[in-house]
Amino acid sequence: MSSVSVFEAKNRLSALLDGVERGEDVIITRRGRPIARLTGLTPGHDRARARQAIAGLRAASQGLSLGGVTLRDLIDEGRR
Repeated sequence: MSSVSVFEAKNRLSALLDGVERGEDVIITRRGRPIARLTGLTPGHDRARARQAIAGLRAASQGLSLGGVTLRDLIDEGRR
């Protein structure tokens, strides 16, 4: 993780962003104190994978029972 001053960050923003695209993090400092971190974004949601996960959870829960315990019972137990 590299560290640059605000002045340097303003002058080298394109180069810093290139580094962030490669996975680097940059700490921006003012008067020697860290004030911000420049980091890449995580990839967006993958709807196909999310739907696949939901389908897997539904399939895994088929035939399962709570043995007579209601949702209200579970909620109340969690509040104790």
